[in-house]
Amino acid sequence: RYSLQERNTIFATFLVYLFHISAGIGILLGYIEWFAVKTPLNLSLLVLLTIWVYPIDSMKKILAGLGFFLAGMLVEILGVQYGLFFGEYSYGANLGPKFMGVPLLIGFNWALLIFLTGQMANSLHSSKILRVFTGSALMLFLDYFMEKVAPQMDFWEFVLDPVPFSNYLAWFVIACLLHGVFQYLDIRGSRSFSWHAFAIQCLFFIFLCLYL
Repeated sequence: RYSLQERNTIFATFLVYLFHISAGIGILLGYIEWFAVKTPLNLSLLVLLTIWVYPIDSMKKILAGLGFFLAGMLVEILGVQYGLFFGEYSYGANLGPKFMGVPLLIGFNWALLIFLTGQMANSLHSSKILRVFTGSALMLFLDYFMEKVAPQMDFWEFVLDPVPFSNYLAWFVIACLLHGVFQYLDIRGSRSFSWHAFAIQCLFFIFLCLYL
């Protein structure tokens, strides 16, 4: 028999796969613009499901999530407004409401990925240093494929093409700093949900790279 938490995790994982697979099928059928516009809905659902089953259920996790959100927003605002860290780029219209040129969902995405990849790293290594580098590398892996399709999906676009190396280097360094905080706080969550939620995002963006 599954516990209540295990049943909730299975249901949440099913929803994550359902939304991503449905989007993939819709894009194959030629409805890429319709699904691109619905990206905020998909990402918001993923954030809410993570809060539910990870779970984000303590003040430590809530404050950590808020800190990761604010840190993500800060570096992105500095990037968009002043060209710092990542190079010159701007956000499009398909990631929802913005603050100072940065979609609020981007801040949530930073926090989301830290929690997911942090727990994945926890399950792979006992060394906290290795966990920091592994979690950051996993984030960079996903970012690489996201960068490939971001302009076509009207997520964001760099002035330079191809995307400058400084973007990936900055992503990794900033991710390491945030993962250092994650490990210092010794945050734990659902290993199963973290692996599945991250894996389906990777598969979805790899699919988009091949399709587009």
